[in-house]
Amino acid sequence: MKSLFGLVILLAITSCTPKETGPVEEAKAFQEELNTQFAKEDESPLTPEDLATFEGLEFFPVDTSFRVIAELTFHKDSQPFLMKTTTDRLPVYKLYATAEFTLKGKEYSLEIYQSQDLIGDPEFNDYLFLPFTDKTNGKSSYGGGRYLDLSIPDGDKMIIDFNMAYNPYCAYNSEYSCPIPPSGNDLDLEVRAGVMAYGKH
Repeated sequence: MKSLFGLVILLAITSCTPKETGPVEEAKAFQEELNTQFAKEDESPLTPEDLATFEGLEFFPVDTSFRVIAELTFHKDSQPFLMKTTTDRLPVYKLYATAEFTLKGKEYSLEIYQSQDLIGDPEFNDYLFLPFTDKTNGKSSYGGGRYLDLSIPDGDKMIIDFNMAYNPYCAYNSEYSCPIPPSGNDLDLEVRAGVMAYGKH
């Protein structure tokens, strides 16, 4: 199964864009890279039928108010657990940190996870996974929630940019097995940022 495509795209953006690039330009570069990957037969999660007519994903307009600075509480002693997926597959994760932030004038928190399957891979050993749901799911965004790929920060703060939120592969092809966002990672607002539902707009 292909996965972590958001992180791969972010790595490409980091290596190819100037350091002075702002958040709007970074989000647009993310969109372009995502569309480029989806158009490639050997990388796309789309079915052959959808790939044949693919013209691009739908995105919410870039909105920097959905780019927040989060305070992190780390969970160094957390125990590995099996995360539920859309199939019988049960990947192993650990709760890495709780992120607390202000969004649209309200306080929220989300749990950030670390894959125990990837921690030994030099390319992904700093990879962090943030699955979440919000009030756009099943309407303007995919019903099963969306994902964010993050990296281990240097300190106890990190930027979370929901403009980089993407759909799990299951949104495009039922053959994939995708982690289900834990119930505690539900945001009680519409996150109108990132990738929209496929094929509805």
